[in-house]
Amino acid sequence: MTPPRYHLGCPVWSNRDWVGSLFAAGTKPKDFLRQYSAVFNTVEGNNCFYGLPKPEVVVRWRDETAPGFRFCFKFPRTISHDQRLRGVATETTAFLERLRPLAEADKLGPSFLQLPPSFGPDALSILRDYLMTLPGELQYAVEVRHLAFFAKGEDERQLNRMLLELGIDRVMLDSRALFSADPDADPETQTAQNKKPRLPVHAISLGSRPFIRYIGHPDVDANRPFLKPWIDKLALWLAEGREPYFFAHTPNNRQAPRLARLVNEWLQA
Repeated sequence: MTPPRYHLGCPVWSNRDWVGSLFAAGTKPKDFLRQYSAVFNTVEGNNCFYGLPKPEVVVRWRDETAPGFRFCFKFPRTISHDQRLRGVATETTAFLERLRPLAEADKLGPSFLQLPPSFGPDALSILRDYLMTLPGELQYAVEVRHLAFFAKGEDERQLNRMLLELGIDRVMLDSRALFSADPDADPETQTAQNKKPRLPVHAISLGSRPFIRYIGHPDVDANRPFLKPWIDKLALWLAEGREPYFFAHTPNNRQAPRLARLVNEWLQA
């Protein structure tokens, strides 16, 4: 994929089900990232949510990916969920320092802070204080899940104003296509529907890098009516000079590369 001004990828780069389709037949796991980055130019790094990778692993990721590739890592859960942004200076420094080789090689996109559903309007001052401590040379996005931030009231306006002032984008999570699928069609879809949040979708970009996490229907073609508004939004943001990130999820992510390729084809057209 020629490096464009938009970044498109999947939630993971390693999936054995992709051997023979995204990956060449017979590809070993050690070569997954190299082949993935030859097709897509970004990936979510959800593994950091559970623990930091070893320094030598980060260096290997840097060296195995194509020029222009961007990793978008999730902040560790110890920061966002366990300690809820309080007293986490040491953990935050460790997280960002671990990723520094990628930042120095221009292979680090926005790191995203996913907050739990219980993190509500009463904690906005804590969120502001935390975000203001983050190094300004790096990029960030914030994902909220408390229903008050989707009610189009003063709580949501305060959140949006704060992120706008800080130049930080609000993650847009869209799971409508997933929940349109028949839960009895297959166990993986049912499992995904039980795990993924079902929240209103507010397509709003508050910074220069719109950040979309799209949780799709297992039948790739069934996503078309849900994707159409996103294609229009992406085209608008690109025309405004923004640099969007779009991540395509499906149940078990078996069809995620096909879904991401559909988005790319539609945008190119």
